[in-house]
Amino acid sequence: VVYRVPYKKNYKEKNTLRQTIFIAFCALSEAKGMDIKMAIKDKVKKQQSFFIVIIKKMLHNPRLMFKMINPRRIRNCFIILRTEGIASAMTHLRLVEEYERSRTVQLSESNWDIVKVSEEAKDIVQYERLRFVNQENPEVSIIIPVYNQFDYTYHCLASILKHSEGCSYEVLIANDCSTDLTVCLEEIVEGITVINNTENLRFLRNCNNAASYAQGTYIVFLNNDTQVQEGWLTWLLALINSDTTVGMVGSKLIYADGYLQEAGGIIWKDASAWNYGHRQNPNDSEYSYVHEADYVSGASMMIRGTLWNEIGGFDERFVPAYCEDSDLAFEVRKHGYKVMYQPKSVVAHFEGVSNGTDVTTGQKKYQIENQKKFYEKWKEELKEEHFDNGKNVFWARERGKAKKHILVIDHYVPQYDKDAGSKTTFMYLKMLTEKGYRITFLGDNFYQDEPYTTKLQQMGIFVLYGPKYAENWKEWLMENMQYFDIFYLNRPHIAIKYIDIIKQNAQGKIIYYGHDLHFLRFKREYELNGDSRQLEEARKWKKQELYIMRRADMNYYPSITEIDEIHKLDQTIRVKAITAYVYEQFEIEEYHAEQREGLLFVGGFGHAPNLDAVRWFVKDIYPGVYEKTGAPFYIVGSKAPEEITQITTDGVVVKGFVSEEELQSLYRNCRMSVVPLRYGAGVKGKVVEALYYGVPVVTTTVGAEGIEGLENIAVVKDSEEELIVAICETYNNIEGLEYMSKKSQQYVKERYSLDTAWNVIKEDFE
Repeated sequence: VVYRVPYKKNYKEKNTLRQTIFIAFCALSEAKGMDIKMAIKDKVKKQQSFFIVIIKKMLHNPRLMFKMINPRRIRNCFIILRTEGIASAMTHLRLVEEYERSRTVQLSESNWDIVKVSEEAKDIVQYERLRFVNQENPEVSIIIPVYNQFDYTYHCLASILKHSEGCSYEVLIANDCSTDLTVCLEEIVEGITVINNTENLRFLRNCNNAASYAQGTYIVFLNNDTQVQEGWLTWLLALINSDTTVGMVGSKLIYADGYLQEAGGIIWKDASAWNYGHRQNPNDSEYSYVHEADYVSGASMMIRGTLWNEIGGFDERFVPAYCEDSDLAFEVRKHGYKVMYQPKSVVAHFEGVSNGTDVTTGQKKYQIENQKKFYEKWKEELKEEHFDNGKNVFWARERGKAKKHILVIDHYVPQYDKDAGSKTTFMYLKMLTEKGYRITFLGDNFYQDEPYTTKLQQMGIFVLYGPKYAENWKEWLMENMQYFDIFYLNRPHIAIKYIDIIKQNAQGKIIYYGHDLHFLRFKREYELNGDSRQLEEARKWKKQELYIMRRADMNYYPSITEIDEIHKLDQTIRVKAITAYVYEQFEIEEYHAEQREGLLFVGGFGHAPNLDAVRWFVKDIYPGVYEKTGAPFYIVGSKAPEEITQITTDGVVVKGFVSEEELQSLYRNCRMSVVPLRYGAGVKGKVVEALYYGVPVVTTTVGAEGIEGLENIAVVKDSEEELIVAICETYNNIEGLEYMSKKSQQYVKERYSLDTAWNVIKEDFE
């Protein structure tokens, strides 16, 4: 088969193609536990079609596929294929492919909007006019201290004008007795305020003086030898407005050549400092998440105006310059606020333009002198809260000395708007960060999936992605597992890869969340269709899942049903039922049945039980319901296969994947939710979500599993005839529907709140 694969006559990569296909066939053979001949003759259509897709991709781009296909990856694809369906396997393959494509992107100056600054003398008329809009009540006051270097100042202003759209700000130029074209600045720049000092105040006093003119709620100090990038100010505002305890925020600083200058700063116990990430790739995940920092550079930092006034500005013991930004950060913390690093606010900094880099001459010589002053002022804090020079960088970079650290491992960054499992992972990540834990997230495909990755990073989570981690994950884990107090593993086909190396080498606690019992799900599918292969799958998963549970210190599952099944097999396994779906806000949804119409099904089609449920409902149940009610049936879910998208049955509306906003609209306009699951395991997120929105539910025993007391607020039936009758009667019972809606919302509020979820697990994280 390998040597008979067709190829074009002018194809020059035949050997690469053959090697790639051979790897794929060998991996398939290993994944399915059978020889290559059996793999080729596999009669399971979903596995055949998936393998055909792989071969087509090989033919189209063999070099790329040779990079992305290896036995481990193919094996993972087929595990996902068996456990979650062809759509999930295709998604996994796509993410791997996109990840490999992303590796070819090289760091380049072209990634940033940086204008080369001229060192030649110019006439003022050679510069284009810049027009800023005067703001009566600006939200931000941008203070730019200036002493000569007019060309830098001009391009700094031009970048602000270009990249600060949508923000309300004023610009204050603190001109410290410049003698170059700076004196003519107002001739070509409109809408700014120029503060002309009558005497040379030098940097620190110049900033303090200019700040007294600021009208904004927030003050931003920005060096004139900088050029801000798109969205720089928007992201600073977003972070400082997101939390009242954030007092100061700093930008990611890059050099003009595109490399990183600083991703927040570290102060060591001896008062020496590090520009964290110096000369590294600024796009690396290590430098791309929000976190606390010991200090942020005065080249670009935002502080609350009231806090600035309360502190009294920069401490003048550090006149004329250096260590004043570090000192301010310590003062901010002393006043009860946090100092944060915002990686999405990017600013190019031409470091050394103003004062050079030689610490023995000029103003730069004050750097050594002021470091001694800084140490004397803060030596107690340095002793208690900081590390010896260069030690424990993993903790030091985010002020994590006194905080617990958790490594969360899952198959990929949670796509919280696409599947219930991802939503559960996302909500628990959010809860743990809000409880003060430091989180590192390892997605097994190491892919920077957007916008989901940025969402986690803005929550303060370090997400591992990119070739550095994909190729060296084991080395990274061995080097850093000492820093983690808890390892939170998800899903059996992912946990099995990591649990042994962690168990053998780490001191931290291992918590395993299975999401559902795979062996129970396959067993039920076998009982439904009699396919012996499902029974064999159930046996395999039982062995693997029990192995993981016995290795873990604590195991989580969504319902008491799974706990009972586990303890039937092994009473010694430590396991508890957790609240799988967590809600932070509970707004009463107005429900008026007469103003609504239609039945709603929500569920990703990468999960085989959902596909089976819709097939069954459309074929055997919905026609009878539609005949008596005329109610449309809305099908919502990601990864819908062709057999779903091409349904032509009267009344059926296939929506496929929808945004969170559209999904909420459907919940608020549909009269009922139907969940006709015939097999599966665990608590069904679609049921809980419908209850949260106050939408009355009709489901099966499988759909109701693990949701204690659901039969008191929803309708639970199993046969086709019973479901048809129940749906029709419920749909037309206006008073009954409105009662069910009220009880549903009350039920979720009592059982699925943040506090309820935390009370179940908090002892495991202490």
